[in-house]
This record gives sequence, C-alpha cells and structure tokens, in this order.
Amino acid sequence: MQVASSIDTVPGQYWNWRNEPVYYVKMGERNNRPPLLLIHGFGASTDHWRKNVIGLSQEFEVWAIDLLGFGRSAKPDWKYSGELWRDQIHEFVTEVIGAPAVVAGNSLGGYVGLCAASQRPESSAGLILINSAGPFTDIQGTTKPDPIRQVMGSFVMSLFHQDWASWLLFQYVRQKSTIRKTLEKVYLDQTAVTDRLIEEIQRPAFDQGADKVFASVFRTPQGEKVDVLLGQLTRPLLMLWGEADPWINARDRGAKFRSYHPQLTEHYLNAGHCPHDEIPDQVNALIRTWVTSAVN
Repeated sequence: MQVASSIDTVPGQYWNWRNEPVYYVKMGERNNRPPLLLIHGFGASTDHWRKNVIGLSQEFEVWAIDLLGFGRSAKPDWKYSGELWRDQIHEFVTEVIGAPAVVAGNSLGGYVGLCAASQRPESSAGLILINSAGPFTDIQGTTKPDPIRQVMGSFVMSLFHQDWASWLLFQYVRQKSTIRKTLEKVYLDQTAVTDRLIEEIQRPAFDQGADKVFASVFRTPQGEKVDVLLGQLTRPLLMLWGEADPWINARDRGAKFRSYHPQLTEHYLNAGHCPHDEIPDQVNALIRTWVTSAVN
C-alpha cells in the first residue's frame, strides 16, 4: 500500500510487522553498492531524513523507516525498548530490503542501529552513528550535567512513572512553541528550524497512542550498554558528531566510543544534535565517501 509522503516526490509504503503497520520510504537504485537504511531519533520520523534521502539517492538505494511508535507507524500500547526496535530493523532488512544494509541512525536511532548491527550482524553491512544516544557502563563525561535531574534525582523519575504526570508532560512537549524552543536549542543554524520541520515533528504526537509511547520510553529500563555493544560490533563504523550539541560532550563521548572500538572513523562538524538535517550536504558527502571506500 502506497501513501503520500512529505519527502518530496518519494511515495511511502507500509510494511506489516507483528500485525502493526510500519511506514517507510525508498528512493534510488542499488547499483552494486549496499543499500542505506536511515533511522530517526526520538520524536522524529522519516521526514527528518528528507534531505539525505534525496541527496544520496543518485548513488545509493536509500531507505528510511519510522520506528514503531513514531512518525506514521502504528503506536500500540507496548513496552518500547532498544531490543524491540533492534528486531524491527533486523526483520525489515531481512524481509523488505533483502540484503545487508549500511544502517545510519541519529540520536535514539543511532542506539537502535548499534543494537541491530552488534546483535543482528547478518543484516548489517556497516554502521553510521550521528550524535548517537545510549548509555555507557561508565557515563562520566559523556553527557552534559542536567541540573534539574541532579537536584530532583530519583524523585522526578519516579513521578513520571505516574500516568497523570507523564500525560501532563506530554501535553507540554508536543506544543509547537515547545518543539520550536527545543529545536532552536539543539540546532546551531537557527534558519534550519523551519515551520515545516516543527509541523512534521508535532503531527505524529497527536496520533492515537502517542502519549502511551512517550510514557513507555520514559519508564523502560535502559537497554544494553554501548560499551558492551561496541565489543560485539564487527562491522565498519563511521561516527559523525555535531560539536555544538548542548546535550552531548561530543569530543568526550567520541573518545569514549573510540576507547572501546578504536578502528572507527570519525568526523566532528560545526552543527548541533542533528547535523544530517542541519548541514545535509556535508553529511551526505562524508557518508558517500566512507561507504564507497570502507564498506564492501
């Protein structure tokens, strides 16, 4: 089933996974190169990869997928976790793409991609992490201090395990004004924070079940630690970091990744948390060069 997509001229389709519709887009031809699969971050969707899908599709077969619970995919009342999304990605590559893919993920999508590439390596040809999220066993130096969390600590976290509290927070974070303020904080180039971007992030937040997804992500225990996953990773790894990310100490976090997986390739960019959307031409060029040279 094809449906209209806001990715310019790219029709989207649905894949049935565990009896739930999962949305994806595809553009370009394979041309004897591995396909690319792009995975969005928390609260985003395939729309966030528009500039990359279009920019890379001349050389690659490019796919982008909405994780279950986000975008145009279904939002069932399930327990959401890295393990669930890992299996979604693995089965999508196996059943739909039909060949190992170079998996690229931003933020939460990076962590999901790492889980898939490390624990389901048969579906991965390579891994690209863009300001990737995910917990280390030792978190020292990998995230910026959060003064609210430091002060309130476990009380705040226990509070948001209550349905009423998580619902109220969700009502706040899905307002356009809140989305705009958040994006303006995490994008270095403010002109990249467009009305279209805000609308694309807000729209799925009003789908039935979106509030339950939000609550589940808050309440689900942390998944496998990044250092453990890196120890399992056998595929080539490219890391791209927006150095102006206010949520991550990019240099320190990059050094942490390198200490557990020294053979990686990395680049630090003049951008915020979402360099693939903020400076897409630079990111596309780095992906194009690395995949062509490093991935068989």
